[in-house]
Amino acid sequence: MRILLVLAHPLSDSFAASVARTAKETLEENGHSVDLLDLYRENFDPRLTETERRGYFDVPYDVSGVSDIVARVRAADGLLLVFPQWWFNFPAILKGFFDRILAPGVAFDHDRAGGRIIPKLTNIKLFWALTTTGSPWWVVHLYMGNPVRRLLKRGIAAFCAKNVDFRMLTLHDMDRVSDKQRSAHLERVRQALRRI
Repeated sequence: MRILLVLAHPLSDSFAASVARTAKETLEENGHSVDLLDLYRENFDPRLTETERRGYFDVPYDVSGVSDIVARVRAADGLLLVFPQWWFNFPAILKGFFDRILAPGVAFDHDRAGGRIIPKLTNIKLFWALTTTGSPWWVVHLYMGNPVRRLLKRGIAAFCAKNVDFRMLTLHDMDRVSDKQRSAHLERVRQALRRI
């Protein structure tokens, strides 16, 4: 399987970077091909341009400003996102990835008659997120309703791909966990990815 591994963290020595390295190594050890897209290292501009927004309903939609990344998404069988949750949401650079890359003609088509969207990422069979939060699990799940998982699963995965294998692994309370707990989470990531 060809996996596009998207890392969204500004620090190259972050725990998210460690998770991405672990994921890449584990997947490659099991015979998968991994294309690492480190949004910060590749200087991805998350801002939707005026031209992109004005042409959002044009057919075909103009993806020329991000055509290299669009090609990488289209070549992938799986999408694996690695990012921290900040304020119960995505880092801005990852939100920009969704806005600019998962665009009309790439991730979906508009159904003008019904007002709904038609999934177009039929190549994506696996859509996983490996993430961390600074909040305890009960705040994320019980108080906030796990908004990131809901957006990824019910929004992006459901609207852009069909019959996708969705999974999200999260290390909660990140700011207070021990080295032992971080190591245990990396092992959890390894074990999960070995089953792909």
